[in-house]
Amino acid sequence: MTKPVTAIGIMMLAEEGKLALRDPVDLYLPEFHDLKVATTTGPDAARLSIPNHAITIRDLLTHTAGIQDYPGPPGIQNYAQTMNVPLDEVVKALAKQPLLFQPGTQWSYSSPGIEILGRIIEVCSGEKYVDYITEHVLRPLGMKDSFFFPPPDKVDRIAMVYAHKDGKLVRSPASILGGDPAKHRQGAVFPAPGWGLYSTAEDLLHLYCMMLNDGVYEGHRYLSPFSVHVMTEPQTTGIQPVGWMRGSDYGLAWEVVTDPLGELAGHTVGSYGHGGAFGTQGWIDPTNNLISIMLIQSSDGGAESMTNVFLNMAESSVEK
Repeated sequence: MTKPVTAIGIMMLAEEGKLALRDPVDLYLPEFHDLKVATTTGPDAARLSIPNHAITIRDLLTHTAGIQDYPGPPGIQNYAQTMNVPLDEVVKALAKQPLLFQPGTQWSYSSPGIEILGRIIEVCSGEKYVDYITEHVLRPLGMKDSFFFPPPDKVDRIAMVYAHKDGKLVRSPASILGGDPAKHRQGAVFPAPGWGLYSTAEDLLHLYCMMLNDGVYEGHRYLSPFSVHVMTEPQTTGIQPVGWMRGSDYGLAWEVVTDPLGELAGHTVGSYGHGGAFGTQGWIDPTNNLISIMLIQSSDGGAESMTNVFLNMAESSVEK
C-alpha cells in the first residue's frame, strides 16, 4: 500500500514545478537514456529494439513503462529481501535491464518502477526519499506510527507475517519482501518506495481522508483538487488486461473501479484503492463518502476471501 504514498510525493513535487508527469525519466536519471526493449516472442526473442518513446514519470505511475518486477537485476536479485543495497544503486542496476514491452502499450505491475520514482523524488527534492516522505506526508498528516525503518520503541507493536502450513499459521520465511519478518529490517538501507511503509489503520485513515477531501486534511492542503483528480481518473483506458480485478483501470498508482464487474469485489464504480503484498487493502469511495481499510499479514494469499467479504460488508452497510 506504499505505492500511492510515493505517488503523492511525486504529485507534490509536480505542484512545486520541480518535475512534470510527462517528463522522460532520463531527464532526471541519465542512466535510463539508452534503454532497450526486449522482443519476447518468436525467432527474434533475444533481439533488443529501441523504445518508441522514452519512459516517462506517468508510465511508471501507471505500471505501463515495461519495468520488470522482481526478481531484480543480476548481482542484486535478492535486494528486496536483504534490503542491503542503497536506493540509488538499485535504480542504476534497473536501468541496465531491457524493458518488457514498448512503453505505454501494456500493463505490468512493477514495484521496481515505483522504486525509480522514489529515486526521482530524491533527485528533484534534494532530500533522501525517506526524509522527504516523512517530512512532507507522514509527519504533517499526523501519521505517528508510520515509518520505513522501525524505531526500537515501535518494534514490539509490529504484527508478524504468517503463512499457512499443515492447517496452522507459521511465521513466514526470509524469502518474503523485507526478509525475515522477525528481524524487522535490522540494518537495512533500502527504503522500498514500492512497498516498505509500516503503518496502522488509524494513520492510513488520515491519508485517505486527505484524498477523499480533495487534498485537504484538518484544514491543511497537501494536494490540489486537480492532482487528486488526475491521480484517480482512469489513465490506462484501451490497455487490457489492467489491474488486479476485472472491471478496473489504473490511475496514477491507484486502481480505479470503472465497470460494474469491479463492483463484484465490493467497490462502487469510481472507488479507488490499493492492496498490499500480505493481504492488506485500503479503498476510498467518493460516492458514498466511505473509506475501507483492512490490515492482515498473510504472505501466501490466504486473506483474499476474507478481504472480499470485508469490502462487500463495508459497502453494504451504507444507507443510500
